[in-house]
Amino acid sequence: MKHRFEVLDIFRGIFASMVVFFHLSAFTDTIILKNNFIYNCDLFVDFFFVLSGFVISYSYQKIDSPQQLNLFYKKRFWRLYPLHILMLFAFVAIEFIKKGMVGRVQINQLNNPNNNLFTFFSNLFMLNSVKLPNVTDVSWNIPSWSISAEVIAYLLFGILLILLHRTNGYKVRNWCFAAVVAGAFILLRFWTGGFKLTYSFDYGFLRGWIGFFTGALCLSFFQKTYDVVSKKPAMLFSIAEVVIIITMILMVYHGFDLKPYGYLFVLLFFVSVYVFSFEKGICSNGLKRVGLLKKIGMYSYSIYMTHALCLSLFNIVFIRVLKMQPSAYAYLFIVNYIMIYYVSKWTYKNVEMRFQYKKKI
Repeated sequence: MKHRFEVLDIFRGIFASMVVFFHLSAFTDTIILKNNFIYNCDLFVDFFFVLSGFVISYSYQKIDSPQQLNLFYKKRFWRLYPLHILMLFAFVAIEFIKKGMVGRVQINQLNNPNNNLFTFFSNLFMLNSVKLPNVTDVSWNIPSWSISAEVIAYLLFGILLILLHRTNGYKVRNWCFAAVVAGAFILLRFWTGGFKLTYSFDYGFLRGWIGFFTGALCLSFFQKTYDVVSKKPAMLFSIAEVVIIITMILMVYHGFDLKPYGYLFVLLFFVSVYVFSFEKGICSNGLKRVGLLKKIGMYSYSIYMTHALCLSLFNIVFIRVLKMQPSAYAYLFIVNYIMIYYVSKWTYKNVEMRFQYKKKI
């Protein structure tokens, strides 16, 4: 099977945009962005982890040599790190600029205690999803903690695949993936006393393991059932897709009550990725007809990584310099998102694609 999983890419873009609105809600007092659904859109980060595990497992179904393992790590490094490092240094520059703007523009937090030399290096080496001493919150480019969790999941995934090859243990591959998910939940329970998944700078790497290896299991289930399930009537897929979207909206809306039961969202995103990977329902067909959504999906990593900086700069210009009221975000959020879209379009073409790994011939 050779699949593009176009609808899943579109969802990646939609949910990256939902995370943008989640962070944007801090700047406004309009009901459009201040509601329970938007307040809980941070849960869509777990969809990214599940989808990543699904897609990466599809592309790398086995790694059978140190050379392949090295190539896997190189490709993933060059896919994620250039934009990550660019945004990290952009936030470093912002810290210096803030000090030069004192007295000219209102500076709410001149010295952010979380943006220090230690957290700079933890971000630089992508360890900002691991509980480290004296780190009390996310730092620098806030969304980048999840990229750290993603990279740590890649490291474990690659090691597992080559060990399975060397021990001729491919048949127990899914059991190993399930053991990682179960082990991460056990560690989460042991360290935090519960199953809530909304951790970032501390136990975010466990959140990444749970989602990523759930996605790997989803891929295996998809492959094993594809021949039978793909022959089912399109109407059944349409019903399933509508039910999943309604369920997703309701569960995210009630996220404050459901977050302590993080495994419910892992299961929800497992089912969502599985059903929409077939791309046979009415929702899938409708999404694939919208060219803008395809582009948002294409730029999703850039949207996710650049939006924190864009939101801050936009807020400085429109709220602090132009003195507009936070309620103006009832329409300004559209302008802000358009700005993020075009910035992301540029970083996608000039950073993501420019620095992606190209094997030497």
